[in-house]
Amino acid sequence: MKISTRLAIIGSACVLVTLAIAVSLGVSGRQVAESMRKNRAAADLVESAAGLRYLTLEYARQPEARVEVQWASAYRTLGHALDRAQGFESRDEQEGISQIRAAHDKAPAVFAELVRAQQARLAGDGQRQVLDEWAGRLTAAMARKTLIMMSESFRLQDISREQVATAQRRAVAIVLSLSAMLAVAVAASMFFIFRGIARPLARLREGMRRVGAGDLEHAVGGTGADEIAELAREFDGMSTLLRSTTVSRDRLAESEARTRLILDAALDAVVGMDGEGRVTHWNPQAEAVFGWSADEAVGRLLTALVVPERFREAHRAGLRRYLDTGVATVLDRRVELRATRRDGTEFPIELAITAIRSNGVVSFNAFLRDITSRKLGESRLKEQLARLDLLNQITRAVGERQDLHSIFQAVIRGLEDNAPVDFSCVCLRDAAGDTLRVTGVGVKSAPLALELALSEQADLSIDGDGLSQCLAGHLVYEPDLTTVPFPFPQRLARGGLRSLVIAPLQSENRVFGILVAARLAPQAFSSSDCEFLRQLSEHVSLASHQAQLYGALQQAYEDLRQTQQAILQQERLRALGQMASGIAHDINNAISPAMLYTESLLEREPGLSPSARSALGNIARAIDDVAATVARMREFYRQRESGSALTRVSLNELVRQVVELTRARWSDMPLQRGVVIRLRTDLATDDPVVLGTDNEIREALINLVFNAVDAMPDGGTVTIRTGQQGEGAHAAVMLEVADDGMGMDEATRRRCLEPFFTTKGERGTGLGLAMVYGIAQRHGADLEVHSAPGQGTRVSLRFTVPAPDEGAGTSLRSDPDEKPPPLRILLVDDDPLLLRSLQETLEADGHAVTSAHAGQAGIDAFRDALRGADRHGHGFEVVVTDLGMPHVDGRQVAAAVKAASPATPVILLTGWGQRLVDEDEKPPHVDQVLGKPPKLRELRRALRRATAPADPPGAAPDPGDPGDPGGPRRSGMKEPS
Repeated sequence: MKISTRLAIIGSACVLVTLAIAVSLGVSGRQVAESMRKNRAAADLVESAAGLRYLTLEYARQPEARVEVQWASAYRTLGHALDRAQGFESRDEQEGISQIRAAHDKAPAVFAELVRAQQARLAGDGQRQVLDEWAGRLTAAMARKTLIMMSESFRLQDISREQVATAQRRAVAIVLSLSAMLAVAVAASMFFIFRGIARPLARLREGMRRVGAGDLEHAVGGTGADEIAELAREFDGMSTLLRSTTVSRDRLAESEARTRLILDAALDAVVGMDGEGRVTHWNPQAEAVFGWSADEAVGRLLTALVVPERFREAHRAGLRRYLDTGVATVLDRRVELRATRRDGTEFPIELAITAIRSNGVVSFNAFLRDITSRKLGESRLKEQLARLDLLNQITRAVGERQDLHSIFQAVIRGLEDNAPVDFSCVCLRDAAGDTLRVTGVGVKSAPLALELALSEQADLSIDGDGLSQCLAGHLVYEPDLTTVPFPFPQRLARGGLRSLVIAPLQSENRVFGILVAARLAPQAFSSSDCEFLRQLSEHVSLASHQAQLYGALQQAYEDLRQTQQAILQQERLRALGQMASGIAHDINNAISPAMLYTESLLEREPGLSPSARSALGNIARAIDDVAATVARMREFYRQRESGSALTRVSLNELVRQVVELTRARWSDMPLQRGVVIRLRTDLATDDPVVLGTDNEIREALINLVFNAVDAMPDGGTVTIRTGQQGEGAHAAVMLEVADDGMGMDEATRRRCLEPFFTTKGERGTGLGLAMVYGIAQRHGADLEVHSAPGQGTRVSLRFTVPAPDEGAGTSLRSDPDEKPPPLRILLVDDDPLLLRSLQETLEADGHAVTSAHAGQAGIDAFRDALRGADRHGHGFEVVVTDLGMPHVDGRQVAAAVKAASPATPVILLTGWGQRLVDEDEKPPHVDQVLGKPPKLRELRRALRRATAPADPPGAAPDPGDPGDPGGPRRSGMKEPS
């Protein structure tokens, strides 16, 4: 075979090898170019994510609208960078792009939530602590997302750089392998080619050596037309292609440098660390934070630079555990740790670490932030929140109280337990304004207050020291009491106290007291403490003012309630009196015959036994009391008339009468049931006297005895006491009934004086104590009821002590009980029994009595008698008529009599006779008014005066005249129908 053929074959082979090299280099070049494009896209993503992270942290620190706009612009830039990030087709690249895009899609929602949290925090909507924590968590979430995007971008850069390096290595390997093949082929050919070919081949070999050594600018420069020259030219083309590949690698390095510039410009300290824990990157902010320069830090162990010595072993153990097992405790999350500066001082940092794996090599990238200022701010905030919470607790405790002393105690207790203070008290200004009185002292402050003579109710004089300044409305702070020459601070200093705050308590621009707080240490109160005490004093002032208003309102309400109760009581009594008026006429008519017959028997039957005479006397007294009771029914709702007669009544004598009158009720009737009730009297030796009406007081006492007996169904003791209490203007005569029966609860005691209120069921009427209350009111006496379940009841009446001469002239004049001369009398009444008893009584006195059973019948009888008198001279000398009669009443009868015979006296007989006189309602045709039931003496006196000659001018009226307003009067109600 010819050499030329062999050379042709070798040349063909070299051509094929060269073509293979060119194709490989072309493919590698395209791969390098694509990888460079990916690297630039990843760098853009890193830059955009870093900007987004910076703006997120900036907004968390300074929530301003400007930052929001910049954040939105950075977010759009990142979106555009993602849109341009095409060609990432490997699984790792697709996974990285997916994570970046997922974090990118979620970022606006998280940032919007952060914006709302910051706005709520600035507006004060909600609890500040919760909002701060919320904003912090959202900031951390955004930082994590941006960190994920940066980390994935870095990983994409690493992947692209690795792809470039792979492509380059592949190209070099192909070139080297093909070149080796070519060299072998050439060397083999050298045996067959003449020596003239050796020199060009040597040049080619030298060129290959130099290119392989990295001199890509070298060119073999083949000038011939043979195959060797062509090979040299091809080789030069290969070198050109390699030069272009090297330029791409330089651009990649430039991108990496730009990324480093971004990290160096970051506001946080950015530190890179390899798997051995040595620093690989140290940005300027790390130099400023830790005090180490980059030249000093890079290459040294991170633990020796920033980790406190007590944590270094834990750091190394955690690094080894992660490298061995992949288990991490602080990666990919924000944590707060302690770090050290170059001078050895520790400070708090916020740390976020990301692990980066590339070609099986693990490195770490950490973002660190000095949070000393934030921690100080949080500490101050927590302190302020604690004070606000204490203020809220004290305010809530104060709000649950309504009296000043308990309010002050709640405030002082809150200061002692939570502030805390070593001494605290509250002083109130007296009305004169020249002294302060200690009103409240804390439990813990009490021993020191006793030592300093500052116990409750102690007085402090106001001079020119801090007290006067505080009373002028200023908060006073003395950081060192030993340097203050005024009395009050010196007194506190003697007790070991060194710092003092006095806060004014003022309401409506008037200082009414002070709040004192002191501590043992000098300069122990900060400005925030003083501000807290000032705010607390304002709350205490408001609460005190509210308590005073509440007390005034309670007093006004109590006064109103008492007034309403009094009005309600009067209305009930009025209703009772108005109902009673309907039956008063029948009662008076029923008891009138009994009164007349009883008095007639006592007067006309001298042969009565003493017991019978005593019994009739008791009957007469009981009838008189019944009459007085009927007359007093209207007193439930009417005050006693100014002209009502009051006499001096001996309480001891009245008690003895009541004991006898009620004996059957408290002795005989209980004994029939096998029950023993004892009645004990405890009477004053000086025989107390009151001004009143004996039958009213007697009736009241009887009702009280009956109530006491009813309260002891199983027996017991009733005690009646009389006596005098107090002296001078406060002296009072006391009448008291006590029992040891069942007693009453508070609800029953409050209602026991109400009319118709009873606890006796059908046995009771509910009028006993109501009548006693009415009698007490009419006599100007105080009624007190003391009772408790199982402890009995005590009812006390306290009367005003009468003057020595008061009531002495109000007794009836002792007129001789003279019978008038026999008279011709016309009786007019619609009650047959009363008419018969009155007729028989008058006839027993020798009078000629004619009775008429109705008003019209009386008028007819008088006219008939008057006509007969004209012929025979025997007309009626006196007409006695009832007031309330059907069809024709007593007024009409009197008018008809006076019309027929003006000189004939008319006596009006009615149950409310004295009322007509008191209220000036006596009918114009009536000469005298006589009350029911008529007493024999009063009836005789009325007849005697009716027939007596007229008094001369200037003569004094007879005080015993029932028709005379100056005489003794009988109480009454409105006229019954």
